[in-house]
Parts: sequence; C-alpha cells; structure tokens
Amino acid sequence: MSASASASAPRRAPGSRAAAAPGRSRTVRIAPLDGLRGLAVVAVLLFHAGHLEGGFLGVDLFFVLSGFLITGLLVEESTTRGRIVLTAFWARRARRLLPALALVCVAAVLLAWTFGSPYVLRFALDDAPWAAVQAVNWHFIVEQIGYWNASGTRVFAHLWSIAVEWQFYLAWPVVVALAGRGRHGHRRGHRRVAALAGAGALVSLALMLRYGGAVDTTRAYEGTDTRAFSLLLGALAVTAPIRRLLARVPAPVADGVCAALACGIGAAWVLTGGQNAPCLFRGGLFAHSAACAALIGLLARNAGGRAGRLAGSAVPRTLGELSYGLYLWHWPVYLLLPRPVLGIGGWGRTAVAIGVSLLAAWVTKVLVEDPVRFRARWTTGRRGLLALTAAVAVAASVWGTVPRPDPGAGTVDVERLITP
Repeated sequence: MSASASASAPRRAPGSRAAAAPGRSRTVRIAPLDGLRGLAVVAVLLFHAGHLEGGFLGVDLFFVLSGFLITGLLVEESTTRGRIVLTAFWARRARRLLPALALVCVAAVLLAWTFGSPYVLRFALDDAPWAAVQAVNWHFIVEQIGYWNASGTRVFAHLWSIAVEWQFYLAWPVVVALAGRGRHGHRRGHRRVAALAGAGALVSLALMLRYGGAVDTTRAYEGTDTRAFSLLLGALAVTAPIRRLLARVPAPVADGVCAALACGIGAAWVLTGGQNAPCLFRGGLFAHSAACAALIGLLARNAGGRAGRLAGSAVPRTLGELSYGLYLWHWPVYLLLPRPVLGIGGWGRTAVAIGVSLLAAWVTKVLVEDPVRFRARWTTGRRGLLALTAAVAVAASVWGTVPRPDPGAGTVDVERLITP
C-alpha cells in the first residue's frame, strides 16, 4: 500500500528492462505494478462495502508488492554501494507513510466526534495512539479485539496492515544489509538474501498454521509474524536467483502465464467466502501470495507485453498511484457516512463512499504526500522542523481535548457493523 512501483537501478532495475550507465542510479517506473496496486485497492474497497467476499485478499497483493519493491531497492543499493544506509532508508519510508497517516488519524478522530456514535468515538480515541506508533495490529491482538466482528465500530481497524508493513520496513532492511553485503552484484550476497527470504516465508507459514485453527483468527490474520510470508515472497521474487529464472521464460509464454495467474487470483477474490473459507489459514493465503509473487515478477520482467500493458493501462495505474491515500481514507468514510446517503443505499451508497474517498485521497496526495515526499521547500530545513512540530502538536491536542464518552454511553449502531 505504501511502496511506489519503482526501483532504483544502476544497470538494470529489478524487474525492469530499462538500463542506465554503470555506477549511476535512477528511478524506473513499472506501470503494471502500479496497475496491480490499483486493482488490489478496488478489491479491498468492494470487500469492505460488502460486495466482494474475497476482496480482503487484495491486502496480500499489497504486501507482496511492498516486499518486492522495497527489497529491490535495498538489494540494488547494497550491490552498487557495498552497503545500505539504513537511516536514509527509514527516513524515506517515514516521508512516504507518516504524513498522510497522521492527517487521516487526526481527521478520523474529529469525524468520529462529529458524526460517530459514542462507541465509535471512544474506540477511536483508544486506538489512535497505537495507530500513531504503527502497532495497532498488536493492540487488537493483545486486547482480543476480533477483527472480523468488531471492526464495524473502529475507524482504525484497517490500519493493521499498514502497521505490519511498517514493522517489516524496520526489520527486513537490517537483514538485507547484513546478508547482502558485496559490490557489483556479488552472488553470495544475493543468494543469502534469497535464502533468508524463502526460509522466513516458510517459518511464517508454520506460524500461521499454528494459530490459524483458533475460533478467532485475528491472531493469525493480523500478526506480523504470521503475515510476513506475503512480504517475504515478494522479496524472494526480486532476488537475483529468481530474476535469472524468470529471464529464461520467453515473452509469449510469460504473457500466457501472467494471464493464467491473473485469472486464478481474480477467481480467488470472487469465490473465497470470507474468513471462514476452507483452507484459508491452512495454506490458502500462502498459495495466493505465491501466485501474486509470480505474477509480479513476470510482469516486472515483461512490462511491455500484452499483460503488462493491460495491467499498466490508465485507470488501474491511476488508482494505484492514489492507492495509499485511498486505502487510508476509505474505511473511516465507509463507517461514518450516513446510511442511506441521499436516500440511496447498496451500490449507490458504495459509489458515493468511493467518490468521497477518491477525492480525499487526491487532495491528500497533492497537498501532503507529494510535497513531503519530494521535499517541497516548506518540508525541509527549519521550515520542515517547524511543520513537523506543529503537526505533532495538533495531533496531540486533538487526541487530548476531544471529550471521551462515558464507557456506558450510547449503543452500537448495528447498521454500521460492516464486516471488513
């Protein structure tokens, strides 16, 4: 949801056909991967609206994409420079993720105060600090807040996946930095990264098998350790051994395989009957992530093929570029939007909710995400420090001054209990 579909490449970007002079680095945009992100966010939006029972699998596609893109950048940096500057990497991730997240967290609390029931506001205030420190998934797990039946009253329920990604971004770069040392494409370093990604994915699968049999599957579904296999399979797909393997697939064959994989993934989204689907936590999520990793690897390698051009066409690519903000905004909008809207419900309400979410995502991208990410003048130096201080002060004051409802105040609005 967060990594942009690009890779930094000195010679050849991971999964890209573009080349640059040795020793120089540039960013190559991989349009089909932006398109996949757009399709994934559509699946999640339809799932949360109650129109696509298996649409929650779009989150796994997000995870695999993030693992693929982030590891590609890390491996390239390790190969060309001989080391990874971890502080610079984390600073880039913070610039990419945190400004929009902070804005949505503050706005969601204010909107819950204005439009939500006392339950919604109380839970928003309880969950906001955990969302702010990117640990809301473990907050829900420790407090035994069942994801599948309680999130209809929690405006930050969807941020569990952002927390998983952030925790991965903290840990995995250290692993790659230690394992991937070596200059100019040192094969041992690439093989070590591939081996660790593959082994880590299998350990994560074992943990999901262990926890997936519980009556409440929140621990298996939201745990960073149990969901790491999706990110690690994406990481594996961008390593040199797998890229060399994919390079042997002729372009026409790759197109056919991409079509088959896309159809299989789409069928899973349509046919999976929610969290109670057989085998979902018994290897189904792992198989889905593996298919996503194969599709991503092939599309990145053959971006100019028919499948790549279709995935990277204007509509899915544009949605992909807005996907992070769209994901952040859509659930608070869904939860707090009146039911019905202007006398319409069902697909009509969904269309209005998506339209509002798209507008909010576009405004956030133009006014917050892009200026911070690309270092507009007001985001750097002393001005940037003042802006950061002001943002922290506003967030803290909103959380501290919004009146907390009494524990017994209000009733749960059953109509709002949309199972995400």
